[in-house]
Amino acid sequence: MNYSFEYIDIILLAMIAGFIFLRLRGILGKRTGFEGKTAPQFQEILKKVDPKIKTKQNLIFDESAQKEFLKGAKIAYETIITDFSDDDNKLVQSKPLLSKKIHDQFNEALKERNNRGHFAEITFIGVNSANIKNHKKENSILKVTVDFVGEVITCIRDKNKKIVSGDPEKIKKIYDTWVFSRDTRSSNPNWQLVDILT
Repeated sequence: MNYSFEYIDIILLAMIAGFIFLRLRGILGKRTGFEGKTAPQFQEILKKVDPKIKTKQNLIFDESAQKEFLKGAKIAYETIITDFSDDDNKLVQSKPLLSKKIHDQFNEALKERNNRGHFAEITFIGVNSANIKNHKKENSILKVTVDFVGEVITCIRDKNKKIVSGDPEKIKKIYDTWVFSRDTRSSNPNWQLVDILT
């Protein structure tokens, strides 16, 4: 029995498989490692969202899409606010949720606070309400404005732990209007905070 033909067959099959792999890679592309990553706070919600619904959200921001958006927006609101209470005066958890402009503005505020030797103590009580004020789409960019009413306990202390402002025993009601944005063409489900209205 001659095994040389079997070896030739194996080599030919390997070459064909390699050719098909390269063709598919050229057509479909490959991961580069720079894809947007889902913030941990949104992972549980996204697991429950049907892929067909997420695709639909890319096309139209209907009532179902708005409900799913508000679930994530509430989590983002809490994450961003409480991130300011870290002792290192650095944004960690909220960084993926912020546009470059907002991230830079927040960082400047943290640097100023750090230079004064101040630290914020923030206890987030909860979101009383979150309502979509308006939403508009410009080309592929969808922007959603949300009115938040939340409750927090907050105070600012100096390096000697002396209270500079706020009250660690008092619940304070806060009113915020935030603008979130995302590119509907992107496969990244994350929204980013792009503006804070006064």
